[in-house]
Parts: sequence; structure tokens; C-alpha cells
Amino acid sequence: MTDFERARSRLQGCYTTIPTMFRDDADLSVDHDAIRQHVRFLIDGGLTTGSAVLLAGGAAGDFSTMTFDERLSVWETAIDESAGRVPIAVGGQTLSTLELVRLVKAAARLGADYVQVSPPFYHAHTEGDFLDHITAAADAADIGLIVYNTYWTSLGLSSALVEKLAGMPNVVSLKWATPDTAMMTFEGVVSRFGQRFAIIDNQMRYVTSHILGARSIELHVANYWPQWAAALWHKLERGEYAEAQRDMVKVAMPFMSLWVEMESYTGGDGYLDKLCMELVGLPSSRNRPPTRDVRGKFREQARQMLLNAGVPNVVGAGTLETAHV
Repeated sequence: MTDFERARSRLQGCYTTIPTMFRDDADLSVDHDAIRQHVRFLIDGGLTTGSAVLLAGGAAGDFSTMTFDERLSVWETAIDESAGRVPIAVGGQTLSTLELVRLVKAAARLGADYVQVSPPFYHAHTEGDFLDHITAAADAADIGLIVYNTYWTSLGLSSALVEKLAGMPNVVSLKWATPDTAMMTFEGVVSRFGQRFAIIDNQMRYVTSHILGARSIELHVANYWPQWAAALWHKLERGEYAEAQRDMVKVAMPFMSLWVEMESYTGGDGYLDKLCMELVGLPSSRNRPPTRDVRGKFREQARQMLLNAGVPNVVGAGTLETAHV
């Protein structure tokens, strides 16, 4: 059986999705060397056990555009490069319970620490459907499961369903967000279940959720400024909440504002992470279609956002003007 307490205690800090980089060829093939380099960059920047968990092949890692074998190869690259220095979660989102079982078994075989599982999308599945889905995952292998409440894709998880998940030892974490209402539904789950699950705040209410017992924060900025992300986590751990909130407003809020603007141009995830990585001199790439290439249209706007936030090592204007055209 999963060592629940160990799995839960290791899931803390900055929960960071590693973007999947692609080569600039006709097939946009997976660039494993770039992924390895990025994992090293994150670890060297302070995202190690106790302050981070890295997610390979999540939504911001282009899982939806990769084949089954490509997904596993991306996981294997991240797991191998991390070499036990930081826990690795892998994205297990799928429409098929049979495929989920294969993914979970593969994750355990490759040495992943966790598998992130969401309700199947496209069809309007019921809570009973999802309970069967996650039960099959729990039965498939001895590995910790992270249940991700992707309410915007199909099913939103109720408190009653979370109560049922609490009875499943393999489910060690909730990656949690709710529709942003004034009814405190987000806070309700965090406060009620924070002792049972290692809750990952996916709603950017980091100060509130940390006070209520959340153990991790989903943070895109970590991909291009891991030192800032690790420092933010340590401020939360020390209870320096006012300073942490000010840092969020200065650095993370402009990132999210630009992301919202970019959503009118293209769909998908992770494209702004990749653009910001390129703008601080890291290996990067476009996303696979149907997400459009954002780099030419938004490069200068993103560069100014980074400069205003105080991000180090931002390239000069025009430096990458002709790149990736």
C-alpha cells in the first residue's frame, strides 16, 4: 500500500508544470534535451523536495497533443533528470478509464511519485462515473493520486464526492479550485479537508489557503523565475503573509492579466510560460496546434511585463525579433 503519510508530507511547495518543449521540425517532435535542461534549471533555482513538486505532461505540458508513448517518454525524461531531488507528478488526464489504468501502471513502473487525475472531459459525466474512474486508478498501482477539480472542462467535484475520496488511501492530494463566487466554497473544502489531503491551491488564494492548511501552490512564474517562487513559498511557511501577497500582486498578477488577454487569441495552456522562458534566455518552443504560436504577437508585451515585475535576465528589445518566424 502507498505510504500515505510520506506521500502527503512530500507534496508541498510550488506545484510547477514543466512545459513540454518541441523541436522546430515538421512534426514538432518532443525536445527531450530541452526538457532535461529545464528540469535542471528549476532544481538549481531552488525547486527541490520540501519546496516543490514538478508535474510532467500536465495541461501546460501539452498532454492533449501527445500520443500515449510521447506522454510516457516525457515523464521518463523528467523522472530521470530529477534523480530524486524533487518529487515528480505526471499528468494522467484521459477520456478513457482503460487508458487511465495503463497510465497509472506506467507511472508506477517509471518511478513517478504521483499521478494527477481529472474527471473525464468532453462528455458530461456524473460523480458516480468519476468515482469509478478514480477507483480504477487507485486499484491499478501503488502510487499516490492527485485529484484535480477541473470544473471548467466537465464535472465539478462536490464536497460529498470529496468525502468519498477521503476514504481512498491512494488519494493523497486535491488540486483545488472552484467557480469564483462569494460563497467561500473554495475555502470550505480547504478548511474541511486540509488535514486529510495535501491540498494544492489552483485558485491563487495562496495566503488564505495556506492559513487554512493547504500544502502547495500552483505557480506558473516558477518556470522562468524559480528563485522567486521558492522564496514566496518560504514566506508563506514563515507566516509572512502581507509580504507574500504584495509579491503576488507585483509579479504573478501581471502574468495572469496578460494570460487572460492572450486567451482571446488562442486556447490551450503553457504558452505564456514558454514565451517568458524564451525571454529570459531558456530553451523553449511554441505549443503544438491547435494552440497558435503566440511568440511574435505577444513577445514585446510579455517582455515589458517581465521587466516591470523585476524578473532578472530579461533579453533586450529586438534580441529575439527574428527568432522562430
